[in-house]
Amino acid sequence: MSNLMVDFIISLDGFASAEGWPGLWGMGGPEYLAWLDEDAEQEHTVLLGARTYRLMSGFVAEMGDEPGMASLTARPKVVFSSTLRGPLSWANTELIQGDPIEAVRELKRRGPLRTIGSLSLCRSLLRAGEVDRFRVVVFPVINGATGRERIFDGYPDVALELVETRTFDGRLQLFEYVPTVLDGPPGASSGS
Repeated sequence: MSNLMVDFIISLDGFASAEGWPGLWGMGGPEYLAWLDEDAEQEHTVLLGARTYRLMSGFVAEMGDEPGMASLTARPKVVFSSTLRGPLSWANTELIQGDPIEAVRELKRRGPLRTIGSLSLCRSLLRAGEVDRFRVVVFPVINGATGRERIFDGYPDVALELVETRTFDGRLQLFEYVPTVLDGPPGASSGS
């Protein structure tokens, strides 16, 4: 069976984005951008929620055939939504309106999966024990005043086993983990 990787880019204080800041906080250096292109070429299906689908398909409509967008358009994508209606306009995109947990279990039999954004979808998949890898690229900014979408709010407690690290452009830090969802803090008794 294939695996599911949750993939996030975050500020040091855990935000997915910040009001008024450019994409990638204006820090997408050449080494990181080259790695993104290499990483995008690895075989996988992209999983998205409705909100991320609307955002990303809008970027594609604006940017068209730019290298990163063209490869994402060519890649198979699955959108989980109870509000969107098919057929979806973004090429190679399948809409699933049913239970995402069951669908992901089936999709993992077909090949590797990765998420883009989709915070609530990722949270649900992690709680259900379906996330095999958790990868975070930390950008060296704190968005205390302008940050939007705190990534880890509402998450269960999770132990993370570090399996890879990397530094890009002397400032961006990649951390890849194997996650284990915990019932509570380590060593806490369950009941009395």
